[in-house]
Formats: sequence, structure tokens, C-alpha cells
Amino acid sequence: MPSYSVKVNGKSLTVNVDSDTPLLWVLRDELNLVGTKFGCGIAQCGACTIHIDGTATRSCQMQISMVDGMEITTIEGLSKDGSHPVQQAWKEIDVPQCGYCQAGQMMTACAFLKENPNPSDKEIREAMHGNICRCASYNRIEKAVKVASKNMS
Repeated sequence: MPSYSVKVNGKSLTVNVDSDTPLLWVLRDELNLVGTKFGCGIAQCGACTIHIDGTATRSCQMQISMVDGMEITTIEGLSKDGSHPVQQAWKEIDVPQCGYCQAGQMMTACAFLKENPNPSDKEIREAMHGNICRCASYNRIEKAVKVASKNMS
């Protein structure tokens, strides 16, 4: 079985898995980082969103062979104590209902706010559009992104 070197949440790790193993399953099954969720498996819902070299990426469609040597951040690596401004905004606005999609939502929001630190409501809506929330917490998600943008500046 091939060996792959990845840096996950600041730690250099080696995993021995088949080259076509989705990164989502490496994170969850090999590294026990279960904050990243399986939603649809076809990169349409956003539940599996992580950062690869700082870019929001759907991990269900990324094979481990595609990320060898890259830096990966999961929801567990966003902050050790939940102090990241996006996480704080999610708490302040009380965004989650079931919570299943929230890690992916937050990872998308973080990458978006890094690129656009002072977004309009329309820009937030467009940026978050690809992440599905089955509980329909979209208004609270958008409000939390706005709060996070203010707290980050």
C-alpha cells in the first residue's frame, strides 16, 4: 500500500492507504478526525469541506494521492479551544439545529472571509450558497458570517 505525507492541522503525518482513497475517509477513518462529515459523496452539499493549502475544498472527491505533501486544515484545526471568530459567531448567533453541516459551513465561511473580510449580504449569500443545511438555518448562517467578519476586522 502506498504511503502519503500530509500535514493535517499543523501535524506532519504519514498514512498508508490506497491511492484512490477519498481524503474524507482518510481524515475520518485513519486519523479519527470525525468533525468533517459525509453528506452526499459527490461534492454537492459541502458537509465535507476542509481547507487544502488555505482553500475551501470538498474532501469527499479529493483522493489522497492528490494531496500528498499539502497542508490540510479540518474543523478540529481551526482553533483548539473554539476561539476562532467564525466559531465564536456561530455560538453567538446559535446557528446549529442538528449541527451536521456546520463544520463544512464554518470552513467555507473562514476561507471566504479570508478572501473577502468585509462582505455584503449578497456576497455572503453567494459564497455560502453551495453548502446545504437540511435544517434550513441559512438566515442564521448568513448572520453569523456577518458577525464573524466584524469580529475579524
